[in-house]
Amino acid sequence: MLDMKVKMAIVKEQIEEKIRHPYLLKYIESPNIDEDKLLLLVSVLDHMDLPEEKIRNYATTTMLIQIALDTHELVTNEELDAGQLKSRQLTVLAGVYYSGLYYKILAEFEDITLIRSLATGIKEVNENKISVYQTAVEAVDILMESVRKIESSLFEKVIDLLEDPNWNEFASNLLFRKRLLMEKMRFLQGETSIVFEALKNLLISKNQYTEQSSDQQHLLIHTCDRYLDNSKKLIEKYMSKLPNLNEPMKQRANAIISQHQPAENIFVEEG
Repeated sequence: MLDMKVKMAIVKEQIEEKIRHPYLLKYIESPNIDEDKLLLLVSVLDHMDLPEEKIRNYATTTMLIQIALDTHELVTNEELDAGQLKSRQLTVLAGVYYSGLYYKILAEFEDITLIRSLATGIKEVNENKISVYQTAVEAVDILMESVRKIESSLFEKVIDLLEDPNWNEFASNLLFRKRLLMEKMRFLQGETSIVFEALKNLLISKNQYTEQSSDQQHLLIHTCDRYLDNSKKLIEKYMSKLPNLNEPMKQRANAIISQHQPAENIFVEEG
């Protein structure tokens, strides 16, 4: 049986071969392959007693969809010069290209169950993206659930094939926590954060937010921290129910669990 790291490397190489397109790469950056999501996928599929080829195909297909969804997310509506406009148009085409690769692979191994499951996952991701990006959510809990769905819906559909709810809870909370940590970091660095923009709309009166207000920043960060703390507890809870979790997955989960600086520490350091 292949070592988990070897399996990961084989699948990653297969994905890289699929997404390598010389013309696109002249104008846009090579798409990011989220290694945590890849590790999660391969770990789950490894528990399904599937042939190695099927594990590779399932993982490659799911990651190609994720890359397509991520690539479409990079497209902006801002006014651009001619060179930037070409890059944006090619980014859209790249997303379509990666989506096409996914359909091609699925057609090759004719897995109707997986096709239906992933199609449902794509629909859920897109619906929740619309809610978050258009700030259409009406409560913080609903916002956070939408963020969790954006990160995990695709992977939950694959995990459903394993029929183990512990894996679903572990994976969805791990991916949710990772996304929240990234959004919090962006906010603290003065960059645009979709999640914190949505939090502002929910928690602070319209046009009342100012970057100089430490009270408002505290409110936003403490709200985020509440969900980070809860996700940590849930990851630990469900990880304890997965005794056969492989070592690389355990190590990565523990790294994500420990990667959190409470708001009090941040503001003390800045002061």
